[in-house]
Parts: sequence; structure tokens; C-alpha cells
Amino acid sequence: MTGDGPPLLVTGLPRSGTSWAGKMLAASGRLVYVNEPLNPEHPPGRCPGVLDASVTHRFQYICPDDESPWLAAFSRTVGLRYGLLAELRRNHRPRDLARTAKYGTAFLAGRLLGRRALLDDPFALFSAAWFSRRLGCRVVVMVRDPVSFVGSWRRLGWSVDFHELLEQPLLVRDHPCVEELRPLVGSRDPLAKAAALWRVARRVTADLTAADPGVRVVGYESLASAPLDGFRDLYTWCGLPWSERAARRVAAACTAPAAAPASGFAWTGLSRTAFRPMDSRAALGTYRERLTPGEVSRIRELTSAPL
Repeated sequence: MTGDGPPLLVTGLPRSGTSWAGKMLAASGRLVYVNEPLNPEHPPGRCPGVLDASVTHRFQYICPDDESPWLAAFSRTVGLRYGLLAELRRNHRPRDLARTAKYGTAFLAGRLLGRRALLDDPFALFSAAWFSRRLGCRVVVMVRDPVSFVGSWRRLGWSVDFHELLEQPLLVRDHPCVEELRPLVGSRDPLAKAAALWRVARRVTADLTAADPGVRVVGYESLASAPLDGFRDLYTWCGLPWSERAARRVAAACTAPAAAPASGFAWTGLSRTAFRPMDSRAALGTYRERLTPGEVSRIRELTSAPL
């Protein structure tokens, strides 16, 4: 542990506001922001300077049964100890060197100034209990309304290969609801697949919060409706000071005009940091531009069915 409190993990399914929440918490000036160390795409993943472990699956599952390499690697990450030589051996293109300089400097400055690590990683969602119990992280789980979530995936053209979850036996053992995804393997219905992923993730999150006081679920819509009040409360829970500087930065980032729509991309797009300054209240209704009323009704039906 570094700084004057535990490391933080902000997680939740991709497009649930994790990057937004992470960047707003980093506005405190007390954190070192670490972007998606468990993303298997490079960048931001496969960077041993940040995380010296081999990520084999999206939504990599980590639990006490197989924690040995992960505990050592993530202890260094949250301790803000950058593996310079390991990074240079693997990644040495010009853009890699720029990233190395950025993270190496941030980790060193963070240790010297007593800052804490903030991991922004949607791929850590199913392993959130391990991060809380073994690394002592305060965990923020972002949850978005299923219609808005599926609409965002629709706009970006995203889909998911459920083998990434089903081929992890320990994940299926500890979270049997993941088996509910098996009938949709190979499906060409992205709406149904995104809705099923949302349902399973919500069930896992509910089980997690019922058993672990170090985990807090935050609704994207609630936070977007009143960002200053919401982030002030979240700062308190995370043990961060709510200053005038932080309030100004949050207000500026949450009242900007909506960004132009991004072009569609698939899984590789998840390696990008999704946050952009926005009008958070206006963003709540964007699903109406992406989904028909019939699709909205179908998503509501699919996500309300019991697992």
C-alpha cells in the first residue's frame, strides 16, 4: 500500500462509465491512474512494466486458487513499482517508449509524493473480490442501465466471445451463473448477447456486494444526473479530499458539449480510454438515437428475466 489509504479499483462492464469515474477520482491529485492492466490488447495491456503477468483472457479470473503470479505482479503495481527493464525487453517501439516514460515517471512521482494507485479496469470485474480481499483495494463497481449499456455497444459495433468466460473453469465454478451464457455461444444476435452479459455481470456484482463491505456499487445514471453531489460522496467513501480544485475539474468535465460519435470498432477498441468530457445529463438519453422502441422493450425483457 502507498500513500495514506488503500489502492482503488474502478471496474464494471465496458461502457459502464469506468473511465469517466476513474478520471474524476484522479482529479483529486492524490492518485496515480493506471489504465486497464488486465486488457489483453497492447496497449494498454501486455505492458510488464505496469503488470508483469501473462493475461490470457478478457475478463481474466483471479482467485486464491491461482493467485501466485497475480499477487506478486499486482502487489508491485499497486505499490507503484514500475518494471523498467521488463518493459523495455518487450516493448520498444517509439510509442511504447513514450508510454514507458509516462508510467515510469508517474509511478516514481507517486511513491515519492505518497499517492495511491487507481486501477481503471473493466476486465477486473469478475475478480473484484480478489482485489478487495487480497490487495486491500477499495472497489467501485459502475453499473449502467441495461438499455443504455446495450445501446452504447450497438453504436460502437461491439460484441463478445463468451468462450473468454466459459473457458475459465474457476470462474464458472465460483460464479455458476456464467453458464447461462453458453446457449448464446456463436449467436449472431449482438443485442441478446450484450443483454445476457449485463444480466450475468449484475448477478455477480450483487453477490459480491452482499459479502464484501469493501465494494461499492455506483449507478452510472445516478452519478450522471448529479455529478458534483455524486462524486463528492464517492470521494468521501474512497478516502479522498473533496477540494475546490477537484470540484472545478469534475464540473468542467461533466458539463462539456457531447463529443462527436466515434466510429465503430470491436473488441480491440476496448484498449482505448473511453472517457471524454461530456454533458453527463444529456448523455442519459442517447440510447433513443441507437435503439428502436421495440428493441428497448426487448432489452428490458431480457435483462429482467431471472437467472
